[in-house]
Amino acid sequence: MPQANLNRYLPFLIWLVAFYAIWFWLVASGSYWHQLASHFPIALAMLFGSYIAGSTPMGGGTVGFPVLVLVFDMPSSLGRNFGLAIQSIGMVSASVFILCKRSPIEWKLLRGALVGSLLGTPFGAIWIAPHISDLAVKLIFAVIWASFGLMHLVKISEIARFQGLSASWQSWDLPIGFSIGVLGGIVASITGVGIDMIIYVVLVMLYRADLKIAIPTSVILMAFTSIVGITTNLLLAHFWPVQYQVDLEVFYSWLAASPVVAIGAPFGAFVVSLIPRAPTMIIVSLLCLVQYVWTVVHEQVSGTSLVVSLLGIAFMNWAFIILYRLGSQSQSGECSR
Repeated sequence: MPQANLNRYLPFLIWLVAFYAIWFWLVASGSYWHQLASHFPIALAMLFGSYIAGSTPMGGGTVGFPVLVLVFDMPSSLGRNFGLAIQSIGMVSASVFILCKRSPIEWKLLRGALVGSLLGTPFGAIWIAPHISDLAVKLIFAVIWASFGLMHLVKISEIARFQGLSASWQSWDLPIGFSIGVLGGIVASITGVGIDMIIYVVLVMLYRADLKIAIPTSVILMAFTSIVGITTNLLLAHFWPVQYQVDLEVFYSWLAASPVVAIGAPFGAFVVSLIPRAPTMIIVSLLCLVQYVWTVVHEQVSGTSLVVSLLGIAFMNWAFIILYRLGSQSQSGECSR
Protein backbone atom coordinates (compact mmCIF):
# COMPACT_ATOMS: atom_id res chain seq x y z
CA MET A 1 0.00 0.00 0.00
CA PRO A 2 2.75 2.53 0.83
CA GLN A 3 4.46 1.66 -2.47
CA ALA A 4 1.17 2.18 -4.34
CA ASN A 5 0.76 5.60 -2.70
CA LEU A 6 4.34 6.52 -3.57
CA ASN A 7 3.76 5.60 -7.21
CA ARG A 8 0.55 7.63 -7.26
CA TYR A 9 2.30 10.77 -5.99
CA LEU A 10 5.50 10.29 -7.99
CA PRO A 11 4.58 12.99 -10.59
CA PHE A 12 4.05 15.45 -7.73
CA LEU A 13 7.43 14.61 -6.20
CA ILE A 14 9.13 14.96 -9.62
CA TRP A 15 7.43 18.35 -10.06
CA LEU A 16 8.71 19.56 -6.68
CA VAL A 17 12.27 18.38 -7.30
CA ALA A 18 12.31 20.00 -10.75
CA PHE A 19 10.90 23.28 -9.44
CA TYR A 20 13.29 23.61 -6.50
CA ALA A 21 16.27 22.71 -8.68
CA ILE A 22 15.38 25.43 -11.20
CA TRP A 23 14.58 27.92 -8.42
CA PHE A 24 17.94 27.33 -6.72
CA TRP A 25 19.77 27.66 -10.04
CA LEU A 26 18.01 30.99 -10.73
CA VAL A 27 18.87 32.39 -7.32
CA ALA A 28 22.47 31.15 -7.30
CA SER A 29 23.32 32.09 -10.88
CA GLY A 30 21.87 35.58 -10.45
CA SER A 31 23.16 36.09 -6.88
CA TYR A 32 19.67 37.08 -5.74
CA TRP A 33 20.23 36.27 -2.06
CA HIS A 34 19.86 39.92 -1.04
CA GLN A 35 16.56 40.20 -2.90
CA LEU A 36 15.30 37.08 -1.14
CA ALA A 37 16.10 38.57 2.25
CA SER A 38 14.54 41.96 1.46
CA HIS A 39 11.35 40.35 0.14
CA PHE A 40 10.89 38.06 3.11
CA PRO A 41 7.58 39.75 4.18
CA ILE A 42 5.76 38.72 0.97
CA ALA A 43 7.02 35.16 1.39
CA LEU A 44 5.67 35.19 4.95
CA ALA A 45 2.29 36.50 3.75
CA MET A 46 2.11 33.79 1.12
CA LEU A 47 2.39 31.10 3.80
CA PHE A 48 -1.24 31.91 4.51
CA GLY A 49 -2.05 32.79 0.91
CA SER A 50 -0.85 29.46 -0.43
CA TYR A 51 -2.89 27.52 2.12
CA ILE A 52 -5.96 29.49 1.04
CA ALA A 53 -5.12 28.82 -2.61
CA GLY A 54 -5.11 25.07 -2.14
CA SER A 55 -8.06 24.77 0.23
CA THR A 56 -10.57 27.28 -1.18
CA PRO A 57 -11.72 28.61 -4.57
CA MET A 58 -9.44 31.63 -4.09
CA GLY A 59 -6.05 31.95 -5.75
CA GLY A 60 -2.96 32.93 -3.81
CA GLY A 61 -3.17 36.31 -5.51
CA THR A 62 -6.22 37.00 -3.33
CA VAL A 63 -3.73 37.46 -0.49
CA GLY A 64 -0.75 38.64 -2.55
CA PHE A 65 -2.66 41.44 -4.30
CA PRO A 66 -3.87 43.30 -1.16
CA VAL A 67 -0.55 42.75 0.64
CA LEU A 68 1.48 44.31 -2.19
CA VAL A 69 -1.07 46.95 -3.17
CA LEU A 70 -2.58 47.99 0.17
CA VAL A 71 0.22 47.20 2.66
CA PHE A 72 3.28 48.05 0.53
CA ASP A 73 1.54 50.66 -1.68
CA MET A 74 2.60 49.03 -4.93
CA PRO A 75 0.66 49.73 -8.17
CA SER A 76 -2.25 47.39 -8.89
CA SER A 77 -0.58 46.17 -12.11
CA LEU A 78 2.30 44.82 -10.00
CA GLY A 79 -0.15 43.10 -7.66
CA ARG A 80 -1.94 41.54 -10.62
CA ASN A 81 1.24 40.27 -12.28
CA PHE A 82 2.57 38.93 -9.00
CA GLY A 83 -0.71 37.12 -8.41
CA LEU A 84 -0.56 35.46 -11.83
CA ALA A 85 3.13 34.63 -11.46
CA ILE A 86 2.91 33.14 -7.97
CA GLN A 87 -0.23 31.17 -8.82
CA SER A 88 1.63 29.69 -11.79
CA ILE A 89 3.67 27.87 -9.14
CA GLY A 90 1.30 27.49 -6.18
CA MET A 91 -1.88 26.63 -8.06
CA VAL A 92 0.00 24.40 -10.50
CA SER A 93 1.59 22.60 -7.54
CA ALA A 94 -1.82 22.16 -5.92
CA SER A 95 -3.27 20.97 -9.26
CA VAL A 96 -0.57 18.31 -9.68
CA PHE A 97 -1.25 17.14 -6.13
CA ILE A 98 -5.03 17.10 -6.74
CA LEU A 99 -4.62 15.05 -9.92
CA CYS A 100 -2.29 12.61 -8.17
CA LYS A 101 -4.76 12.36 -5.29
CA ARG A 102 -7.47 11.63 -7.90
CA SER A 103 -9.88 14.15 -6.47
CA PRO A 104 -13.20 14.32 -8.35
CA ILE A 105 -13.21 17.02 -11.07
CA GLU A 106 -16.08 18.30 -13.21
CA TRP A 107 -14.08 17.78 -16.40
CA LYS A 108 -16.68 18.61 -19.05
CA LEU A 109 -17.42 22.05 -17.58
CA LEU A 110 -13.71 22.56 -16.95
CA ARG A 111 -12.73 21.76 -20.54
CA GLY A 112 -15.04 24.46 -21.87
CA ALA A 113 -13.70 26.90 -19.30
CA LEU A 114 -10.08 26.14 -20.24
CA VAL A 115 -10.79 26.96 -23.89
CA GLY A 116 -12.64 30.13 -22.91
CA SER A 117 -9.79 31.22 -20.64
CA LEU A 118 -7.28 30.65 -23.41
CA LEU A 119 -9.17 33.29 -25.41
CA GLY A 120 -10.49 35.60 -22.70
CA THR A 121 -7.30 36.05 -20.71
CA PRO A 122 -5.09 37.35 -23.57
CA PHE A 123 -8.01 39.44 -24.87
CA GLY A 124 -8.34 41.16 -21.50
CA ALA A 125 -4.59 41.57 -21.09
CA ILE A 126 -4.19 43.23 -24.50
CA TRP A 127 -7.30 45.39 -24.86
CA ILE A 128 -8.89 45.91 -21.44
CA ALA A 129 -6.48 45.77 -18.48
CA PRO A 130 -4.09 48.51 -19.72
CA HIS A 131 -6.97 51.01 -19.96
CA ILE A 132 -8.35 50.57 -16.42
CA SER A 133 -7.15 52.99 -13.75
CA ASP A 134 -5.23 51.86 -10.69
CA LEU A 135 -8.10 52.70 -8.33
CA ALA A 136 -10.63 50.94 -10.55
CA VAL A 137 -8.57 47.73 -10.48
CA LYS A 138 -8.39 47.86 -6.68
CA LEU A 139 -12.15 48.39 -6.43
CA ILE A 140 -12.95 45.64 -8.94
CA PHE A 141 -10.82 43.26 -6.89
CA ALA A 142 -12.45 44.37 -3.63
CA VAL A 143 -16.00 44.17 -5.01
CA ILE A 144 -15.55 40.69 -6.48
CA TRP A 145 -14.29 39.17 -3.27
CA ALA A 146 -16.65 41.10 -0.98
CA SER A 147 -19.53 39.75 -3.06
CA PHE A 148 -18.13 36.25 -2.79
CA GLY A 149 -17.68 36.60 0.98
CA LEU A 150 -21.20 37.91 1.51
CA MET A 151 -22.72 35.09 -0.55
CA HIS A 152 -20.79 32.49 1.41
CA LEU A 153 -21.72 33.81 4.83
CA VAL A 154 -25.39 33.60 3.86
CA LYS A 155 -25.30 30.20 2.13
CA ILE A 156 -22.33 28.29 3.55
CA SER A 157 -24.38 25.98 5.80
CA GLU A 158 -26.43 24.85 2.79
CA ILE A 159 -23.48 24.73 0.37
CA ALA A 160 -21.49 22.53 2.76
CA ARG A 161 -24.29 19.91 2.67
CA PHE A 162 -24.37 19.46 -1.12
CA GLN A 163 -23.51 15.95 -2.30
CA GLY A 164 -22.47 14.83 -5.77
CA LEU A 165 -23.47 16.93 -8.78
CA SER A 166 -26.84 17.78 -10.35
CA ALA A 167 -27.27 16.39 -13.86
CA SER A 168 -29.83 19.00 -14.95
CA TRP A 169 -27.37 21.37 -16.59
CA GLN A 170 -24.80 18.89 -17.87
CA SER A 171 -26.05 19.13 -21.46
CA TRP A 172 -25.00 22.80 -21.26
CA ASP A 173 -21.57 22.08 -19.79
CA LEU A 174 -19.50 23.20 -22.77
CA PRO A 175 -21.23 26.56 -23.50
CA ILE A 176 -21.51 27.37 -19.80
CA GLY A 177 -17.87 26.43 -19.25
CA PHE A 178 -16.74 28.44 -22.28
CA SER A 179 -18.63 31.51 -21.02
CA ILE A 180 -17.04 31.11 -17.58
CA GLY A 181 -13.61 30.93 -19.22
CA VAL A 182 -14.04 34.03 -21.36
CA LEU A 183 -15.56 36.19 -18.61
CA GLY A 184 -13.28 34.83 -15.91
CA GLY A 185 -10.22 35.18 -18.12
CA ILE A 186 -10.98 38.86 -18.64
CA VAL A 187 -11.47 39.36 -14.90
CA ALA A 188 -8.20 37.54 -14.14
CA SER A 189 -6.36 39.67 -16.72
CA ILE A 190 -7.43 42.73 -14.71
CA THR A 191 -7.04 41.55 -11.10
CA GLY A 192 -4.97 38.35 -11.32
CA VAL A 193 -7.76 36.27 -9.81
CA GLY A 194 -11.51 35.73 -10.16
CA ILE A 195 -12.02 32.96 -12.68
CA ASP A 196 -11.73 30.38 -9.90
CA MET A 197 -14.51 32.11 -7.95
CA ILE A 198 -16.77 32.23 -11.01
CA ILE A 199 -16.57 28.53 -11.84
CA TYR A 200 -16.94 27.68 -8.15
CA VAL A 201 -20.09 29.78 -7.78
CA VAL A 202 -21.61 28.24 -10.91
CA LEU A 203 -20.82 24.74 -9.62
CA VAL A 204 -22.28 25.20 -6.14
CA MET A 205 -25.21 27.48 -7.03
CA LEU A 206 -26.33 26.08 -10.38
CA TYR A 207 -25.00 22.51 -10.32
CA ARG A 208 -25.37 22.01 -6.54
CA ALA A 209 -21.88 20.51 -6.58
CA ASP A 210 -20.17 18.97 -3.59
CA LEU A 211 -17.33 21.19 -2.33
CA LYS A 212 -15.02 18.20 -2.90
CA ILE A 213 -15.76 18.64 -6.62
CA ALA A 214 -16.11 22.43 -6.87
CA ILE A 215 -12.88 23.45 -5.13
CA PRO A 216 -10.44 21.15 -7.00
CA THR A 217 -12.08 22.12 -10.30
CA SER A 218 -11.63 25.82 -9.51
CA VAL A 219 -7.98 25.29 -8.49
CA ILE A 220 -7.10 23.65 -11.81
CA LEU A 221 -8.81 26.40 -13.83
CA MET A 222 -6.99 29.13 -11.88
CA ALA A 223 -3.66 27.35 -12.39
CA PHE A 224 -4.16 27.22 -16.15
CA THR A 225 -5.38 30.83 -16.34
CA SER A 226 -2.40 32.04 -14.29
CA ILE A 227 0.03 30.42 -16.71
CA VAL A 228 -1.79 31.92 -19.69
CA GLY A 229 -2.01 35.32 -18.00
CA ILE A 230 1.60 35.74 -16.89
CA THR A 231 2.92 34.30 -20.17
CA THR A 232 0.79 36.77 -22.13
CA ASN A 233 1.92 39.71 -19.99
CA LEU A 234 5.60 38.75 -20.26
CA LEU A 235 5.36 38.42 -24.05
CA LEU A 236 3.57 41.76 -24.33
CA ALA A 237 6.22 43.43 -22.15
CA HIS A 238 9.00 41.89 -24.26
CA PHE A 239 7.69 42.93 -27.67
CA TRP A 240 5.88 46.18 -26.73
CA PRO A 241 7.69 47.49 -23.60
CA VAL A 242 6.24 50.99 -23.93
CA GLN A 243 2.58 49.94 -23.83
CA TYR A 244 2.96 46.90 -21.55
CA GLN A 245 5.28 46.50 -18.58
CA VAL A 246 6.04 43.84 -15.99
CA ASP A 247 7.94 45.41 -13.10
CA LEU A 248 11.18 43.71 -12.02
CA GLU A 249 9.71 43.76 -8.50
CA VAL A 250 7.34 41.01 -9.63
CA PHE A 251 10.31 38.73 -10.28
CA TYR A 252 11.94 39.46 -6.93
CA SER A 253 8.69 38.88 -5.04
CA TRP A 254 8.11 35.70 -7.05
CA LEU A 255 11.61 34.42 -6.17
CA ALA A 256 10.98 34.99 -2.47
CA ALA A 257 7.48 33.52 -2.30
CA SER A 258 7.51 30.70 -4.88
CA PRO A 259 9.36 28.11 -2.72
CA VAL A 260 6.74 28.70 -0.02
CA VAL A 261 3.68 28.32 -2.23
CA ALA A 262 5.03 25.25 -4.03
CA ILE A 263 4.47 23.36 -0.79
CA GLY A 264 1.84 25.56 0.88
CA ALA A 265 -0.87 25.22 -1.78
CA PRO A 266 -0.81 21.40 -2.00
CA PHE A 267 -0.62 21.33 1.80
CA GLY A 268 -3.87 23.31 1.88
CA ALA A 269 -5.44 20.86 -0.58
CA PHE A 270 -4.35 17.99 1.67
CA VAL A 271 -5.44 19.45 5.02
CA VAL A 272 -8.87 20.52 3.79
CA SER A 273 -9.58 16.92 2.77
CA LEU A 274 -9.16 15.92 6.44
CA ILE A 275 -11.16 18.65 8.17
CA PRO A 276 -14.60 20.24 7.58
CA ARG A 277 -14.43 22.87 4.85
CA ALA A 278 -17.09 25.18 6.28
CA PRO A 279 -14.95 26.79 9.06
CA THR A 280 -12.17 27.64 6.58
CA MET A 281 -14.69 29.12 4.13
CA ILE A 282 -16.32 31.23 6.88
CA ILE A 283 -12.95 32.69 7.92
CA VAL A 284 -12.04 33.41 4.31
CA SER A 285 -15.46 35.00 3.66
CA LEU A 286 -15.01 37.35 6.61
CA LEU A 287 -11.56 38.31 5.30
CA CYS A 288 -13.13 39.08 1.91
CA LEU A 289 -15.44 41.62 3.56
CA VAL A 290 -12.60 43.05 5.64
CA GLN A 291 -10.45 43.63 2.55
CA TYR A 292 -13.30 45.59 0.92
CA VAL A 293 -13.57 47.89 3.94
CA TRP A 294 -9.77 48.13 4.07
CA THR A 295 -9.64 49.14 0.40
CA VAL A 296 -12.34 51.79 0.83
CA VAL A 297 -10.60 53.30 3.86
CA HIS A 298 -7.04 53.01 2.51
CA GLU A 299 -7.94 54.55 -0.86
CA GLN A 300 -10.34 57.10 0.70
CA VAL A 301 -13.11 55.97 -1.62
CA SER A 302 -16.20 58.16 -1.38
CA GLY A 303 -18.98 59.70 -3.45
CA THR A 304 -19.72 58.13 -6.81
CA SER A 305 -16.93 55.55 -6.59
CA LEU A 306 -18.24 54.25 -3.27
CA VAL A 307 -21.81 54.08 -4.53
CA VAL A 308 -20.73 52.25 -7.69
CA SER A 309 -18.73 49.72 -5.67
CA LEU A 310 -21.70 49.02 -3.39
CA LEU A 311 -23.96 48.66 -6.42
CA GLY A 312 -21.39 46.24 -7.85
CA ILE A 313 -21.65 44.07 -4.73
CA ALA A 314 -25.44 44.20 -4.93
CA PHE A 315 -25.42 43.29 -8.63
CA MET A 316 -23.09 40.35 -8.16
CA ASN A 317 -25.16 38.96 -5.31
CA TRP A 318 -28.28 39.39 -7.44
CA ALA A 319 -26.54 37.28 -10.11
CA PHE A 320 -25.68 34.68 -7.45
CA ILE A 321 -29.35 34.57 -6.39
CA ILE A 322 -30.43 34.00 -10.01
CA LEU A 323 -28.01 31.06 -10.28
CA TYR A 324 -29.22 29.71 -6.95
CA ARG A 325 -32.87 29.84 -8.01
CA LEU A 326 -32.12 28.19 -11.34
CA GLY A 327 -30.27 25.47 -9.47
CA SER A 328 -33.20 25.01 -7.06
CA GLN A 329 -35.69 24.75 -9.92
CA SER A 330 -33.60 22.16 -11.75
CA GLN A 331 -33.13 20.17 -8.56
CA SER A 332 -36.90 20.21 -7.94
CA GLY A 333 -37.42 18.97 -11.49
CA GLU A 334 -35.02 16.08 -10.87
CA CYS A 335 -36.86 15.12 -7.68
CA SER A 336 -40.29 15.24 -9.40
CA ARG A 337 -39.06 12.88 -12.10
